[in-house]
Amino acid sequence: MAILDILIYPDPRLHEVAAPVDTVDDNIRKLVDDMAETMYAAPGIGLAAAQVNERKRIIVVDISESKDSLKIFINPQIISAEGSEESEEGCLSVPDIYAPVSRAEKIRVRALDRNGDSFELDADGLLAVCIQHEIDHLDGKVFVDYLSRLKQDRIRKKLSKFQRQSA
Repeated sequence: MAILDILIYPDPRLHEVAAPVDTVDDNIRKLVDDMAETMYAAPGIGLAAAQVNERKRIIVVDISESKDSLKIFINPQIISAEGSEESEEGCLSVPDIYAPVSRAEKIRVRALDRNGDSFELDADGLLAVCIQHEIDHLDGKVFVDYLSRLKQDRIRKKLSKFQRQSA
């Protein structure tokens, strides 16, 4: 397994749409394993393939305290959503920035697992928020896109300055 580089906002590649996975094979499973290792090392609770510059519809999520409940979603689709709640979100691609975002309170998601088998999952609370956040990445959307232009500009400037200083 390998730790992958995470793209940092405002990298334009974060706004590219990911393509569906045609076949779940060993290459996809290796990518899933590398994504999980990267997410845990960051540390984070979710990661989309788009964040590691892979244009594939894959997300990994683990909201457990013990970090032993990895959930893998290949070609995830939200098939139903209800309610609305606002919560503070952060993102590995937008380090040290947190802002309130409104999301569906409960969702039902359909996806493939690491073996290519289809499954459906009902999620609420943090798990629902995390899945929606990561699916946004696959659709070329970052959580700061929900914020005002003024806040987006401030975040963009702050992170651009940080990247220049780190280089």
